[in-house]
Amino acid sequence: MIRLTGTFLDEITHDIPALNYDEELWDREFACMKKIGIDKTIMIRCGHKNFMTFPSKTLREKEHAFEPPTDLVEMFLRLCEKHDMKFFFGTYYSGRDWLLAPYDPAYESDIMSAVCDEAYERYFKHSSAFGGWYLSQEISDLRSFNVVKCYKMTGKHCKSLTPDKPIMISPGIKGPKVSVTRPRRPDPITPEQHKEEWDWIFGEISGIVDIAAFQDGHVDYEDLETFLKINAELAKKHGIELWTNAETFDRDIPGCMPVIDWRKLLLKFNAAEAAGITNGITFDFAHMLSPNYSTASGNLLRQYCKYAGIEFPK
Repeated sequence: MIRLTGTFLDEITHDIPALNYDEELWDREFACMKKIGIDKTIMIRCGHKNFMTFPSKTLREKEHAFEPPTDLVEMFLRLCEKHDMKFFFGTYYSGRDWLLAPYDPAYESDIMSAVCDEAYERYFKHSSAFGGWYLSQEISDLRSFNVVKCYKMTGKHCKSLTPDKPIMISPGIKGPKVSVTRPRRPDPITPEQHKEEWDWIFGEISGIVDIAAFQDGHVDYEDLETFLKINAELAKKHGIELWTNAETFDRDIPGCMPVIDWRKLLLKFNAAEAAGITNGITFDFAHMLSPNYSTASGNLLRQYCKYAGIEFPK
Protein backbone atom coordinates (compact mmCIF):
# COMPACT_ATOMS: atom_id res chain seq x y z
CA MET A 1 0.00 0.00 0.00
CA ILE A 2 1.23 3.48 -0.87
CA ARG A 3 1.18 5.92 2.01
CA LEU A 4 1.46 9.62 1.29
CA THR A 5 4.02 10.88 3.78
CA GLY A 6 5.01 14.11 2.06
CA THR A 7 3.67 16.93 -0.07
CA PHE A 8 5.08 19.72 -2.15
CA LEU A 9 4.38 23.30 -1.14
CA ASP A 10 3.95 25.30 -4.34
CA GLU A 11 3.85 28.95 -3.44
CA ILE A 12 6.14 30.26 -6.12
CA THR A 13 3.72 28.95 -8.66
CA HIS A 14 4.69 28.06 -12.23
CA ASP A 15 1.61 26.42 -13.74
CA ILE A 16 -0.98 26.29 -10.98
CA PRO A 17 -3.15 28.95 -9.29
CA ALA A 18 -1.78 30.67 -6.20
CA LEU A 19 -3.52 29.91 -2.91
CA ASN A 20 -2.88 33.30 -1.29
CA TYR A 21 -3.08 31.73 2.18
CA ASP A 22 -1.91 33.59 5.26
CA GLU A 23 -0.32 31.80 8.20
CA GLU A 24 -3.65 31.03 9.85
CA LEU A 25 -4.88 29.22 6.74
CA TRP A 26 -1.58 27.41 6.25
CA ASP A 27 -1.74 26.33 9.89
CA ARG A 28 -5.12 24.77 9.12
CA GLU A 29 -3.60 22.92 6.14
CA PHE A 30 -0.60 21.65 8.10
CA ALA A 31 -2.90 20.31 10.83
CA CYS A 32 -4.97 18.50 8.21
CA MET A 33 -1.87 17.06 6.51
CA LYS A 34 -0.53 15.79 9.81
CA LYS A 35 -3.79 13.99 10.57
CA ILE A 36 -3.51 11.87 7.41
CA GLY A 37 0.12 10.90 8.01
CA ILE A 38 2.08 13.55 6.12
CA ASP A 39 5.24 14.26 8.09
CA LYS A 40 7.34 16.16 5.55
CA THR A 41 6.81 19.16 3.29
CA ILE A 42 8.90 20.03 0.26
CA MET A 43 9.05 23.64 -0.92
CA ILE A 44 9.06 23.06 -4.65
CA ARG A 45 11.33 26.04 -5.30
CA CYS A 46 12.54 28.94 -3.18
CA GLY A 47 12.40 31.23 -6.17
CA HIS A 48 11.43 31.28 -9.83
CA LYS A 49 12.80 33.90 -12.22
CA ASN A 50 12.39 37.17 -10.29
CA PHE A 51 10.00 35.96 -7.60
CA MET A 52 11.27 34.55 -4.30
CA THR A 53 9.93 33.07 -1.10
CA PHE A 54 12.35 34.79 1.27
CA PRO A 55 14.37 38.02 1.09
CA SER A 56 17.48 36.67 -0.65
CA LYS A 57 20.28 39.15 -1.24
CA THR A 58 21.66 36.91 -3.99
CA LEU A 59 18.40 36.86 -5.91
CA ARG A 60 17.91 40.61 -5.50
CA GLU A 61 21.35 41.30 -6.93
CA LYS A 62 21.72 38.54 -9.53
CA GLU A 63 18.14 38.04 -10.72
CA HIS A 64 16.57 41.43 -9.81
CA ALA A 65 14.01 39.56 -7.74
CA PHE A 66 11.09 41.29 -6.06
CA GLU A 67 11.06 41.64 -2.28
CA PRO A 68 8.45 39.19 -0.92
CA PRO A 69 5.79 40.61 1.41
CA THR A 70 5.91 37.44 3.54
CA ASP A 71 8.90 35.27 4.41
CA LEU A 72 7.44 31.91 3.44
CA VAL A 73 10.51 29.89 4.41
CA GLU A 74 10.39 31.25 7.95
CA MET A 75 6.63 30.67 8.13
CA PHE A 76 6.77 27.10 6.79
CA LEU A 77 9.60 26.22 9.16
CA ARG A 78 7.61 27.62 12.08
CA LEU A 79 4.58 25.54 11.09
CA CYS A 80 6.68 22.41 10.59
CA GLU A 81 8.10 22.85 14.10
CA LYS A 82 4.60 23.34 15.50
CA HIS A 83 3.21 20.22 13.79
CA ASP A 84 6.32 18.05 14.17
CA MET A 85 7.05 17.83 10.45
CA LYS A 86 10.23 18.08 8.39
CA PHE A 87 10.90 20.76 5.79
CA PHE A 88 12.82 20.21 2.56
CA PHE A 89 14.14 23.38 0.96
CA GLY A 90 13.71 23.62 -2.81
CA THR A 91 16.55 25.32 -4.65
CA TYR A 92 16.20 28.35 -6.92
CA TYR A 93 15.02 27.82 -10.50
CA SER A 94 15.97 30.60 -12.92
CA GLY A 95 13.57 29.54 -15.67
CA ARG A 96 16.39 29.56 -18.22
CA ASP A 97 16.09 26.73 -20.74
CA TRP A 98 18.70 24.08 -19.99
CA LEU A 99 18.24 22.51 -23.45
CA LEU A 100 19.66 25.57 -25.19
CA ALA A 101 23.36 26.04 -25.95
CA PRO A 102 23.84 29.29 -23.92
CA TYR A 103 22.78 27.56 -20.67
CA ASP A 104 25.71 27.66 -18.25
CA PRO A 105 25.48 24.96 -15.54
CA ALA A 106 28.31 26.47 -13.49
CA TYR A 107 26.63 29.89 -13.41
CA GLU A 108 23.27 28.39 -12.49
CA SER A 109 24.82 26.27 -9.75
CA ASP A 110 26.73 29.24 -8.34
CA ILE A 111 23.46 31.16 -7.88
CA MET A 112 21.65 28.14 -6.45
CA SER A 113 24.49 27.41 -4.04
CA ALA A 114 24.71 31.03 -2.87
CA VAL A 115 20.97 31.04 -2.16
CA CYS A 116 21.35 27.77 -0.22
CA ASP A 117 24.13 29.39 1.82
CA GLU A 118 21.83 32.26 2.72
CA ALA A 119 18.97 29.97 3.69
CA TYR A 120 21.23 27.71 5.74
CA GLU A 121 22.72 30.58 7.74
CA ARG A 122 19.41 32.35 8.16
CA TYR A 123 17.10 29.42 8.96
CA PHE A 124 18.44 25.89 8.92
CA LYS A 125 21.58 26.13 11.04
CA HIS A 126 19.52 26.02 14.21
CA SER A 127 16.18 24.59 13.05
CA SER A 128 14.93 21.25 14.30
CA ALA A 129 12.44 21.09 11.41
CA PHE A 130 14.97 21.24 8.58
CA GLY A 131 14.87 17.86 6.84
CA GLY A 132 16.94 18.22 3.69
CA TRP A 133 17.33 19.74 0.24
CA TYR A 134 15.26 19.46 -2.91
CA LEU A 135 16.96 20.14 -6.26
CA SER A 136 14.16 21.86 -8.12
CA GLN A 137 14.91 21.23 -11.81
CA GLU A 138 12.60 18.51 -13.13
CA ILE A 139 14.37 16.48 -15.80
CA SER A 140 13.19 13.40 -17.68
CA ASP A 141 15.97 12.17 -19.95
CA LEU A 142 19.55 12.53 -21.15
CA ARG A 143 18.85 15.76 -23.04
CA SER A 144 19.05 17.46 -19.63
CA PHE A 145 22.72 16.56 -19.09
CA ASN A 146 23.40 20.19 -18.17
CA VAL A 147 21.05 19.85 -15.21
CA VAL A 148 22.87 16.67 -14.17
CA LYS A 149 25.97 18.87 -13.95
CA CYS A 150 23.98 21.33 -11.80
CA TYR A 151 22.77 18.49 -9.59
CA LYS A 152 26.34 17.38 -8.99
CA MET A 153 27.73 20.84 -8.25
CA THR A 154 24.83 22.14 -6.17
CA GLY A 155 24.34 18.81 -4.43
CA LYS A 156 27.99 18.64 -3.38
CA HIS A 157 27.67 22.15 -1.99
CA CYS A 158 24.54 21.25 -0.01
CA LYS A 159 26.31 18.14 1.33
CA SER A 160 29.16 20.35 2.51
CA LEU A 161 26.67 22.43 4.52
CA THR A 162 24.71 19.50 5.97
CA PRO A 163 26.44 16.13 5.43
CA ASP A 164 23.72 14.35 7.40
CA LYS A 165 20.72 15.72 5.47
CA PRO A 166 19.29 13.97 2.39
CA ILE A 167 19.00 15.51 -1.07
CA MET A 168 15.91 14.77 -3.15
CA ILE A 169 14.93 15.11 -6.80
CA SER A 170 11.55 14.54 -8.48
CA PRO A 171 12.22 13.81 -12.15
CA GLY A 172 9.69 13.01 -14.80
CA ILE A 173 9.55 10.23 -17.36
CA LYS A 174 9.56 11.27 -21.03
CA GLY A 175 6.20 9.64 -21.65
CA PRO A 176 3.47 10.65 -24.11
CA LYS A 177 1.72 13.00 -21.66
CA VAL A 178 3.39 16.40 -21.69
CA SER A 179 1.10 18.62 -19.63
CA VAL A 180 -2.54 19.48 -19.21
CA THR A 181 -2.19 22.33 -21.72
CA ARG A 182 -0.13 20.64 -24.46
CA PRO A 183 -0.90 17.76 -26.86
CA ARG A 184 0.65 14.34 -26.44
CA ARG A 185 4.33 13.96 -27.24
CA PRO A 186 4.92 12.28 -30.63
CA ASP A 187 8.17 10.60 -29.60
CA PRO A 188 7.81 9.17 -26.05
CA ILE A 189 10.77 7.32 -24.64
CA THR A 190 10.82 3.53 -24.74
CA PRO A 191 11.41 1.53 -21.56
CA GLU A 192 14.76 0.36 -22.95
CA GLN A 193 15.94 3.89 -23.69
CA HIS A 194 14.66 5.13 -20.31
CA LYS A 195 16.68 2.40 -18.59
CA GLU A 196 19.86 3.24 -20.50
CA GLU A 197 19.61 6.99 -19.91
CA TRP A 198 18.68 6.81 -16.23
CA ASP A 199 21.39 4.24 -15.58
CA TRP A 200 23.85 6.93 -16.69
CA ILE A 201 22.09 9.77 -14.80
CA PHE A 202 21.89 7.78 -11.55
CA GLY A 203 25.54 6.81 -11.97
CA GLU A 204 26.49 10.48 -12.20
CA ILE A 205 24.52 11.61 -9.13
CA SER A 206 24.97 8.55 -6.91
CA GLY A 207 26.43 9.61 -3.57
CA ILE A 208 25.02 13.12 -4.02
CA VAL A 209 21.28 12.59 -4.51
CA ASP A 210 19.79 10.34 -1.84
CA ILE A 211 16.11 10.18 -2.86
CA ALA A 212 14.41 10.10 -6.27
CA ALA A 213 10.62 10.47 -6.39
CA PHE A 214 9.63 10.12 -10.04
CA GLN A 215 6.50 11.96 -11.18
CA ASP A 216 3.96 9.32 -12.16
CA GLY A 217 1.73 11.28 -14.52
CA HIS A 218 3.57 11.37 -17.86
CA VAL A 219 3.20 7.68 -18.72
CA ASP A 220 0.04 5.88 -19.82
CA TYR A 221 -1.47 3.86 -16.99
CA GLU A 222 -0.88 0.51 -18.69
CA ASP A 223 2.86 1.28 -19.04
CA LEU A 224 3.56 2.85 -15.65
CA GLU A 225 4.39 -0.36 -13.79
CA THR A 226 7.06 -1.22 -16.39
CA PHE A 227 8.79 2.13 -15.99
CA LEU A 228 8.55 2.11 -12.19
CA LYS A 229 10.11 -1.36 -12.04
CA ILE A 230 13.00 -0.07 -14.16
CA ASN A 231 13.38 2.87 -11.77
CA ALA A 232 13.39 0.49 -8.80
CA GLU A 233 16.07 -1.69 -10.40
CA LEU A 234 18.29 1.28 -11.19
CA ALA A 235 17.79 2.95 -7.81
CA LYS A 236 18.86 -0.23 -6.05
CA LYS A 237 21.91 -0.55 -8.32
CA HIS A 238 23.07 3.00 -7.60
CA GLY A 239 22.16 3.21 -3.90
CA ILE A 240 19.38 5.77 -4.28
CA GLU A 241 16.15 5.55 -2.29
CA LEU A 242 13.10 5.41 -4.55
CA TRP A 243 9.80 7.05 -3.69
CA THR A 244 6.86 7.86 -5.94
CA ASN A 245 5.53 11.34 -6.62
CA ALA A 246 1.83 10.51 -6.90
CA GLU A 247 0.42 13.42 -8.86
CA THR A 248 -3.06 14.22 -7.59
CA PHE A 249 -3.92 16.32 -10.65
CA ASP A 250 -5.15 14.88 -13.94
CA ARG A 251 -2.92 15.22 -17.00
CA ASP A 252 -5.62 13.69 -19.22
CA ILE A 253 -8.00 16.65 -18.94
CA PRO A 254 -7.13 20.05 -20.46
CA GLY A 255 -7.20 22.90 -18.00
CA CYS A 256 -5.31 24.26 -15.05
CA MET A 257 -4.46 20.99 -13.33
CA PRO A 258 -7.88 19.59 -12.36
CA VAL A 259 -8.16 17.17 -9.43
CA ILE A 260 -7.55 13.60 -10.60
CA ASP A 261 -10.18 10.87 -10.71
CA TRP A 262 -9.67 8.54 -7.73
CA ARG A 263 -9.77 5.51 -10.05
CA LYS A 264 -6.76 6.85 -11.94
CA LEU A 265 -4.85 7.63 -8.75
CA LEU A 266 -5.53 4.10 -7.53
CA LEU A 267 -4.08 2.67 -10.76
CA LYS A 268 -0.92 4.66 -10.10
CA PHE A 269 -0.74 3.51 -6.48
CA ASN A 270 -1.10 -0.11 -7.62
CA ALA A 271 1.68 0.30 -10.20
CA ALA A 272 4.03 1.75 -7.58
CA GLU A 273 3.19 -1.01 -5.12
CA ALA A 274 3.89 -3.64 -7.81
CA ALA A 275 7.33 -2.05 -8.27
CA GLY A 276 8.04 -2.41 -4.55
CA ILE A 277 7.57 1.26 -3.69
CA THR A 278 5.77 2.07 -0.44
CA ASN A 279 6.71 5.68 0.30
CA GLY A 280 4.82 8.38 -1.57
CA ILE A 281 4.78 12.14 -1.80
CA THR A 282 2.29 14.17 -3.81
CA PHE A 283 1.90 17.27 -5.86
CA ASP A 284 0.14 18.60 -4.01
CA PHE A 285 -2.03 18.39 -0.91
CA ALA A 286 -3.18 21.99 -0.61
CA HIS A 287 -4.51 22.20 -4.19
CA MET A 288 -5.60 18.63 -4.92
CA LEU A 289 -6.36 16.84 -1.65
CA SER A 290 -7.38 19.46 0.87
CA PRO A 291 -11.02 19.46 1.99
CA ASN A 292 -10.61 23.22 2.33
CA TYR A 293 -9.75 23.85 -1.34
CA SER A 294 -12.68 22.42 -3.29
CA THR A 295 -15.41 19.81 -3.18
CA ALA A 296 -13.46 17.66 -5.65
CA SER A 297 -10.21 17.78 -3.65
CA GLY A 298 -12.06 16.96 -0.44
CA ASN A 299 -13.76 14.02 -2.13
CA LEU A 300 -10.40 12.73 -3.38
CA LEU A 301 -9.02 12.91 0.16
CA ARG A 302 -12.05 10.99 1.41
CA GLN A 303 -11.34 8.21 -1.09
CA TYR A 304 -7.66 8.16 -0.12
CA CYS A 305 -8.53 7.90 3.57
CA LYS A 306 -10.78 4.89 2.87
CA TYR A 307 -7.97 3.26 0.88
CA ALA A 308 -5.36 3.93 3.57
CA GLY A 309 -7.64 3.00 6.46
CA ILE A 310 -7.35 6.34 8.19
CA GLU A 311 -9.96 8.71 9.54
CA PHE A 312 -11.05 11.55 7.31
CA PRO A 313 -9.91 14.78 9.01
CA LYS A 314 -12.78 16.95 10.21
